[in-house]
Amino acid sequence: MLLLTIVMVISTVVFGCDEKVYGADSVRPMPYHAPEVAPVATTIEAPRAPAIQPAAVVDGLATRMQEATEDAAKVGANISVAVLDRISHQLVTNGNTRPIATASVAKLFIADDLLLRQPETGLSADDKAALDSMLRSSDDGAAETFWNQNGRNAIITRVASRYGLANTSPPSNGAWWNTISTTPDLARYYDMLLNGAGGLPPAQAAMIMNNLALSTPNGLDGYPQRFGLPEGLYDEPVAVKQGWMCCIGNNWMHLSTGVVGADRRYIVVIESLQPSDDATARDTITEAVKTIFPGGRI
Repeated sequence: MLLLTIVMVISTVVFGCDEKVYGADSVRPMPYHAPEVAPVATTIEAPRAPAIQPAAVVDGLATRMQEATEDAAKVGANISVAVLDRISHQLVTNGNTRPIATASVAKLFIADDLLLRQPETGLSADDKAALDSMLRSSDDGAAETFWNQNGRNAIITRVASRYGLANTSPPSNGAWWNTISTTPDLARYYDMLLNGAGGLPPAQAAMIMNNLALSTPNGLDGYPQRFGLPEGLYDEPVAVKQGWMCCIGNNWMHLSTGVVGADRRYIVVIESLQPSDDATARDTITEAVKTIFPGGRI
């Protein structure tokens, strides 16, 4: 098994249409050991890894990543891929680690900040329901409410600081869906969320992950959100947060992120930018996942 994180890079976001187109303090993070990065066709094994995958397995993953990247390019898509094994601490990417707009994946940061500042026991019934809807069904209204209540851009600054996300920054226009990150940063976030190194207590982290495991087939606005990891890794349990935006130039952007496997060992992030209709773009990112993980398994 191996964890994949795929991320596509967006240099400039012209307009965000994530899902619906509308347009902690002082917590000291625990020490974090950054994973070793393995670009396409190259592997670097972390020396402290207790169970490194055989080189042939890793090489095969890198080769399939390259194949998926080339196949996507043939239909005009630019994809970014990264895979993190939380046991071996080995990260494999397709070499594309430029900044990307996170779209609704920014809702992870909104939830994380909310739960640190106001633990589950302090949430009203309405806020708890809104949080669940935001994480499971990508509720934009809930995200907007929490965003405005808790400091807007300051939310991203606080979370990036706690998790040491050096390449994650608040949106330049104040719109949460234009929060900027990278695939390695998103993989790091998931890893630290699960191991507690980002400062969020285990009960609150579990609340986020359990909601992601209950991700609904469609967003609250009706947009299909099974593209990428859910449909590509169909024979694995996944806990995912999806993001999508139109109108980045003439491109659709899709971002599929999450934790894979019954033991939540693997983190996979994949992003795709494609000048096509939304259905074609969803198919492209899903096919990339299937190419990287034949048979729907890591």
